[in-house]
Amino acid sequence: MAFLQQWKRLNFFDKEVVKLPGSAETFTSLKDIDITACASGRGQVTLGDSEGNLFFLDRNLEISGFRAYELRVTHLYQLKQHNILVSIGQDEPGINPIIKVWNLDKQDKMRNPTCSRITRALPGSNQPSNVSVLAVSETLTMMAIGFQDGSVTLVRGDVTRDRHNKFKTIFQDKTPITGLAFRHSQRSNVLFVATETSVSSFSLSGKDSHREVLDLHGCPIHCAVMSDTTQFNQFVIGREDAVYFYQPDGRGPCLAFEGKKTLLHWYRGYLVVVTKDSKMLSRNLGSGGQQLVMDTVTVYDIQNKFIAYLAPVPEVLDVVQEWGSIYVLGGDRKLYHLLEKDTQTKLEILFKKNLYSLAINLAKSQHYDYDGLIDIFTQYGDHLYSKGDHDGAISQYIRTIGHLEPSYVIRKFLDAQRIHNLTAYLQALHKQSLANEDHTTLLLNCYTKLKDNSKLDEFIMTKDKEVDFDVETAIKVCRQAGYYKHALFLAEKHGQHDWYLKIQLEDIKNYQKSLTYIAKLEFFEAMDNMKKYGKTLMNEVPKDTTDLLKILCTDYKPSDIANFLQVGVDGEPLIDSSMLSGDVIPTVRKANAEEFIHIFVNNSRQLMEFLEHMIKVQPESSNLIYNTLLELYLHDMAHEDERRNRLELNRRAMDLLQTSDDHCDIDQALVLCQMHNFKKGILFLYEKSKLYQQILHYHMENNEYDQVIDCCKRYGTQDPNLWVQTLSYFARKEENCKQYIIEALCQIDRHNLLPPLMVVQTLAHNSTATLSVVKDYIIRRLQQENDQISEDERLVKQYREETEKMRVQIEEMKTSAKIFQVSKCSICNHNLELPSVHFLCQHSYHQHCFESYAENDAECPACAPENHKVMDIIRAQEQSKDLHEQFHRQLEKSQDGFSVVADYFGRGVFNKVTLLTDSFPNASRKQTPTHTSSNLPAPMQPTTASYMIPSQTQSIPRSSQPASRATQPSQGYTSIPSQVPQPMRTQVPQPTRTQVPQPSRTQVPQPSKTYVPQQLPRSSQAPVQVPRGGGTQSNKQSTQQPQAATPDIYHSSPSRLTPSSNPSTPQSSNPSTPQRVPTPTQEYNPFHTGPSAGTAKGPTPASSGTSQKAAKPSGAQSYNPFESGGDASKGSESKVNPFTGRPDTPPNPFGNDAPSTNPFDEDEDANNPFL
Repeated sequence: MAFLQQWKRLNFFDKEVVKLPGSAETFTSLKDIDITACASGRGQVTLGDSEGNLFFLDRNLEISGFRAYELRVTHLYQLKQHNILVSIGQDEPGINPIIKVWNLDKQDKMRNPTCSRITRALPGSNQPSNVSVLAVSETLTMMAIGFQDGSVTLVRGDVTRDRHNKFKTIFQDKTPITGLAFRHSQRSNVLFVATETSVSSFSLSGKDSHREVLDLHGCPIHCAVMSDTTQFNQFVIGREDAVYFYQPDGRGPCLAFEGKKTLLHWYRGYLVVVTKDSKMLSRNLGSGGQQLVMDTVTVYDIQNKFIAYLAPVPEVLDVVQEWGSIYVLGGDRKLYHLLEKDTQTKLEILFKKNLYSLAINLAKSQHYDYDGLIDIFTQYGDHLYSKGDHDGAISQYIRTIGHLEPSYVIRKFLDAQRIHNLTAYLQALHKQSLANEDHTTLLLNCYTKLKDNSKLDEFIMTKDKEVDFDVETAIKVCRQAGYYKHALFLAEKHGQHDWYLKIQLEDIKNYQKSLTYIAKLEFFEAMDNMKKYGKTLMNEVPKDTTDLLKILCTDYKPSDIANFLQVGVDGEPLIDSSMLSGDVIPTVRKANAEEFIHIFVNNSRQLMEFLEHMIKVQPESSNLIYNTLLELYLHDMAHEDERRNRLELNRRAMDLLQTSDDHCDIDQALVLCQMHNFKKGILFLYEKSKLYQQILHYHMENNEYDQVIDCCKRYGTQDPNLWVQTLSYFARKEENCKQYIIEALCQIDRHNLLPPLMVVQTLAHNSTATLSVVKDYIIRRLQQENDQISEDERLVKQYREETEKMRVQIEEMKTSAKIFQVSKCSICNHNLELPSVHFLCQHSYHQHCFESYAENDAECPACAPENHKVMDIIRAQEQSKDLHEQFHRQLEKSQDGFSVVADYFGRGVFNKVTLLTDSFPNASRKQTPTHTSSNLPAPMQPTTASYMIPSQTQSIPRSSQPASRATQPSQGYTSIPSQVPQPMRTQVPQPTRTQVPQPSRTQVPQPSKTYVPQQLPRSSQAPVQVPRGGGTQSNKQSTQQPQAATPDIYHSSPSRLTPSSNPSTPQSSNPSTPQRVPTPTQEYNPFHTGPSAGTAKGPTPASSGTSQKAAKPSGAQSYNPFESGGDASKGSESKVNPFTGRPDTPPNPFGNDAPSTNPFDEDEDANNPFL
């Protein structure tokens, strides 16, 4: 028992005698049963006695049974996964036992289990032999039977049926079989066989079973059992010296449990061992008064290596497990219940005994929750810490990382003597990536305090080690402790560029290495760090820094480009393999040079070199680059003592200004040149900006006379006023500047820049300027003025003569008939034929030629282009009449203001505007011509000749007129057919003016009196005379029946004289306003000025009675603006001008003999029909 004393003995089970439910009476129903076999499973305990009966004990301790054999029951086996019971018993003595398979789920009529199979147990020898051991596979495919003669019979097939079963003896030995057990796995099926002298295993996967001897020592009967998965399904046997474990291929561990073993049982990871101890005295008496030997029941926890329970039981018959507990059947026929305590109670027992290691193992084996384990670790650590075992305590605290607050542990080990333990805990904290910045700082301080460089190197300098701490915090601590090497390693490895440069520049002062490091960085990182540390580097290594900036701003590539392209800062590839193979060229970025100018604060030379390089490589640089470089040139030139260097800087500055084009800010450059008094630059920028006045003033301020004249000669064509300023400048000089003044006067005279009077007044202030200086100029100007006056007088005379001719022509047109003597068409140049169209401008056309080529019926096609030009000029003048802003602007810019005023005076800008109100009669009913040709002069107005008929012929009635042009007579001269279909002219409504109906040219009436030649041939075309007296005789038929057949009446058409198709009576909108109502016999000749232009032969239906209201004037009512005679008709009505609403004679726009007749007179604007 020496080994047994090493295991802790604990009391994890409570033993009690089973009592009847609901009472304190002991369960004694088994005292009369001679139990020979026991089995348990599927919620009940099965018992077999020596009389062949089977008894079933349920949870309520109720017993039921039946007789299964005639003699006795020797073995029982209850399957765990099936409700199948296999029993072996004897019906007759001296023969082989009988195997019966019971289906406990099916019952017969007697409510007993159904026996599904009965067969005999046949040993390997031919002699009858009793069965010693029985084992049944959980798969119901195999059954092993061990006999006392040492043979093992294997039954293959369905265990529950007799069919297709094969019996085979697989083992034969001299000693009885003491143990059998099946082990099933996915790959093999193994049968363990134990005898009193050996232990073997048989592989049953193939047809032939293969035996492997595991041990040459066996075990007694009932001392072999199969463990569960907690012990990897090992075969366990018990001998007096120890307990042995076997795998299918060999023996495993052994536990030295001394004592004579009588029974082994496995229960939930516990090994229950029943031993007989000769030292223990018997205390109980059997039912027959015999003395019973006490057995020891020991429960071992094999995994955790402690004794869970140990107690004596009188002569143990068997041990069964059911209903979650262990039941021990004693020789006194009592049932002892071993109840396992709960896990928490077990742990409390262990805590009281300070068995924390055991408690941890127990909790793990019992699948205790992790939080409970953490509590055990914490209590164990506190226990060890209180005992002074700091190393053991810290190991337990390390196991609590992630659940226990680290500060709880750190406070315990802040003492300098325990810094090693604290370091171990902090290292474990970092390995689990649960450390914060404070933990990292504390760990590094521990390393530095201990001066443990090896640990520090192991923690930091391992390149392939995964980082389990805050890098930035580690860099700070190492830097503060003076471990710059470690800090630089961390910064470079983890891409902490800012920290690396800080340490190099501020602590180590290694500027060259810092610059090299920046050159290896990615573009944006290099740019940001140069902005931050550029000043420091420029002060220490200016040349190398400038070279790096040149590359950074033009064509930057990291110096270690091969390594850089492979792996980025975060460990990810920046480009793919195609770029590395040369298929794709990496994109090269360029920094903005303006952002680095502040770096060159105290290094103007380097700045000049940098800017020159930028302009050379990138001509499209910004204005700031050019302006800064120009400022550097000018500043150095002003402070340079050596002449050669000044000339070189002067040349560079001028080259920069001349080549910068639009890249240099001219205003800022001009300010810089003026600040440094750079004359060439100032003059160049003035000229480039076209500031010629400034160039002139610059020379004037410096009294450079020759340059003043040269400036005027060079730029006088662009700005002639330069000569005027030059004259004023030399006029103020008291020196003898005669030659300059003469030169200026010549240019002023040539370009007519100043009036002579102003020239004389300007030179009057100069005492040196004598009359001889301006004599030639004055004489020349006076001669020019005389010539101009003579030319103007000639033009005035010419215009007066032309005006007089126009007046005479107009008067002729007004007072005499127009004779058309043109014999050829002005378009096709062929002889004229009827029908034809004549214009007062002496152009005549065939009607079909006129209709084909004319843009409209109101204008002569030959005169139309010129007329359009004139009308466009008039419209332009009308439109620009109110452009006062434009007038003032032209007046300010013009050299001759009088001509501008005269031009706008002619447009009527300065005329008074008279508003027409309702006081004017018929002001709201003005007749508005619908064609532009109505505003044309009289010679441009078209007219038509009357139809040529024989002299005896009177007016042709309407019904007898020809129907088409094809039936027109070919004799006679220029005429119009009687019936020519013409398109009806659309009446254009005006919002405030009365609409003038346009006549239809479908019918041409025959005048009552017409001058016609007597049957003249067509070749000798005589002129057609339009008589002055336009009056005609009335048609009697028309007079008598005016409503049935109203004759057509001539009226003034914009295109030619055509009859009106609708001579209806006009309706006036104002009853009080008299209207001219033409009679059916009234005719109107637009060229007639006498009193007989129209004669009324009788009262008209419209004029009799009260005056009729008319919405618009009749087509017969017309107005001739050139008529100067009396009324058109001699009725009681006076002729009314529809444009002005005034009676009597209209004004003559071209005459000036009568007062208030000129429409262009300022005082008579009220008479102007155009206003």
